[in-house]
Amino acid sequence: MSAPYGSERTGLAHALTISDQEFALFQRLIYQLAGISLADSKKVLLVGRLQRRLREYGLNDFASYYRLLVGGAHPSELQTMVDLLTTNETYFFREAGHFDFLREVVLATRRSTSPFRIWSAASSTGEEAYSMAMVLAEALVNSPWEVFASDISTRVLDKARSGLYADARTDGIPRALRGKYCLPTDDQRSFRIAPQIRQRVRFQQVNLTRPIDPGMGSFDVIFLRNVMIYFDTETKRQVIGHLLPRLLPGGYFIVGHSESLSGIGTGLAAVRPTIYRKL
Repeated sequence: MSAPYGSERTGLAHALTISDQEFALFQRLIYQLAGISLADSKKVLLVGRLQRRLREYGLNDFASYYRLLVGGAHPSELQTMVDLLTTNETYFFREAGHFDFLREVVLATRRSTSPFRIWSAASSTGEEAYSMAMVLAEALVNSPWEVFASDISTRVLDKARSGLYADARTDGIPRALRGKYCLPTDDQRSFRIAPQIRQRVRFQQVNLTRPIDPGMGSFDVIFLRNVMIYFDTETKRQVIGHLLPRLLPGGYFIVGHSESLSGIGTGLAAVRPTIYRKL
């Protein structure tokens, strides 16, 4: 899932301001919708990302926008707000050791003939999911596999489905994979993920703080990286509780390098830092 943090460049001088009381309303709302604890220090970020929405509706204050959000007359605006507050920076083969582990341990020792399924549970704009797909395409040449990718933000999922990225985004992709799976566009300033990779990755909106549809099936590996740091302890337990039933026994659960599941009773055993295995 995308995260609500990062630098904010607002070219619109802060014509709008938000009071502490108004900000508290939005903190509670984003927590209820996405389980995200928005720190008090992110007040400027919220103003910068939402002020255009107020102008779109001709509103003069955030209290009026909050009433519009919860009033029920504009249900799609709730999703727009979530999209704007949960965008996050990511890149291909981020925390490369996890992809090495996937290739050298998980796939190298795999004996099952059933389709291999992996879930990028906080996929953002798709770089993680396509990185997974490149690894699987190389390692499971004659075996069936699927990458399932989800995020709470519909905006980043639309970007991910396109498979189109600026040329500078190839940084981090191994040269051999870049030449094979990243196709330059006519303007030579961007590239598109090759069709044989895109067709094996399925993107879907999923709110991890809600119960997960059993129809999604089970997975051999779940990546949930660089999003747990934005949840409080109770929300972490809730999210893990929703995801674990979808992980096969013996399957691997991988979190980001700045994250840990320490102190959360999850039914997972630590394999190495940030990598766990379902008991």
